[in-house]
Amino acid sequence: MRVFNQINLGHVKGDLFGGVTAAVIALPMALAFGVASGAGAEAGLYGAVLIGLFAALFGGTPTLISEPTGPMTVVFTAVIATMMAANPEQGMAMAFTTVMLTGVFQLLFGLFRLGRYVTMMPYTVISGFMSGIGFILIIIQLPPLLGYASPAGGVLGSLNALPAFFADIHPGEAALGLLSLAILVLMPKRLARIVPPQLLALIVGTLLAIFLLPTLFEETSYRAIGSLPSGLPSLHVPTFSAEKWQTIVINALVLALLGSIDALLTSVIADSLTRTQHNSDKELMGQGLGNLVSGLFGGLPGAGATMGTVVNIQSGAHTALSGITRAAILAIVVFGASALVEPIPKAVLAGIAIKVGIDIVDWDFLRRAHRVSLRGALIMYGVIAMTVFVDLITAVGLGLFVANVLTIRRLADLQAEGVRVLGLPGGDEGLICPNATSEEERILRDPSNGVVLLCLSGPLIFGAAKAVTRQQHELAEARSLIIDMTEVPHIGVTTSLAIEAVIREALAQGCRVYFAGLQAQARKRFESLGFGQAIPAENWIEQRTDALKRAVSERAGQHRPRVEP
Repeated sequence: MRVFNQINLGHVKGDLFGGVTAAVIALPMALAFGVASGAGAEAGLYGAVLIGLFAALFGGTPTLISEPTGPMTVVFTAVIATMMAANPEQGMAMAFTTVMLTGVFQLLFGLFRLGRYVTMMPYTVISGFMSGIGFILIIIQLPPLLGYASPAGGVLGSLNALPAFFADIHPGEAALGLLSLAILVLMPKRLARIVPPQLLALIVGTLLAIFLLPTLFEETSYRAIGSLPSGLPSLHVPTFSAEKWQTIVINALVLALLGSIDALLTSVIADSLTRTQHNSDKELMGQGLGNLVSGLFGGLPGAGATMGTVVNIQSGAHTALSGITRAAILAIVVFGASALVEPIPKAVLAGIAIKVGIDIVDWDFLRRAHRVSLRGALIMYGVIAMTVFVDLITAVGLGLFVANVLTIRRLADLQAEGVRVLGLPGGDEGLICPNATSEEERILRDPSNGVVLLCLSGPLIFGAAKAVTRQQHELAEARSLIIDMTEVPHIGVTTSLAIEAVIREALAQGCRVYFAGLQAQARKRFESLGFGQAIPAENWIEQRTDALKRAVSERAGQHRPRVEP
């Protein structure tokens, strides 16, 4: 595996232009997320620079733009609130330790090659979780939009405070926030291709706040970003406490999973636009290094950003040089032009953050989820409610549990359809196993043969075990039992043990048992379980037709099994 991401000088012009454009879009977003998180605007900028740089250098998607994102910011905001409430002195340090541990987890995901598995989650759970995060971001940014600081208590605290805030609204700041939101929503797409709407909202809102706010609303001051730390960011030493180490680990794992899913899904989008193929495991390692370094220097956690990536590609980027260029431009702003950032109104940033929250919500699936699947819709709505009003971790855990239980039940029903008993007296003569020959049909439709076929098909995991067990009492009338595995490419341990129980019962009734059409995996599984001791080797037959003929001839006395001395 190569160490660095794909970087070459064959597309310098496109890479440089893509990096500049992505930096212009990233600046207002980083400021908005930094302020929204409670860690400060500088944390958003540090995260945008460091995550963007290290993910571009060491990632596995050449055109991916990585930075603080809405979902990661919402989760990190809850982390900060929890840590500060538990330990006001060390709370922020423990929050950044969570970011470092997030990077460590992502590095482990990449080292253990888990990239292909990270995104294997039910869409209803992902959609519900993302939509819930979008609603959280909207709710907690409404107070800043109205001119107030976000109250303690997260979503519930904001909802409880909103009536009082609306009753005593700050009209000037609210106008700035609503104007920035209107620019983002109403700006024509043609113009948006020329001037990023986030940057336009930031510039217009700041100029209005400086020059017109005192005149129009008689407000002499407004809530601005204020002064940013000058010079290089300070190093944050990892900090744990005996009471909160478990919370840190769990939150870091949630951030790592969320960031990995976000980044890899964005990588898929980048692949579709560039007709390339990303390296998932290498991308996770790049994301992990970025988050680790960001946490060390007091930056927000981040992931691959869809909007920045798409703009980067559309601007002509082909290699990771674009991401490095973007990080360099943002670093210049942080360390050389921070004075230009200080007067930006927080209400304008709130409007930008609210638009991000609106975009995160999966409105398309919300509108039609009940038509696609009522159960899936209920899972999604439940995950949204749990995410917004209870806990992010509980929402994902409970949503995955319910979705997987329903999926297992459905798989069990489908696998039960692949378990059939043929050849019983009085059975359905029209029910014959797949691809049966005329000779096989003749044998199975003749009840005098005493031959019964347990026909199995498809991959059989534990969901099929119950269906096999249900057939056990019907096999008591058989004089010869053939277990047909011709259409079974894989069999699980639980179903294998269920078949073992059927074999033991049949042998106890004096029934001869044969295997037919065993494939490699099933044969190995049965041999490891010791089936060879119960069923002689000559009864392990390759072809189903031969097994049926052997069973008929042995019952008729034309062929006797070899008796061991």
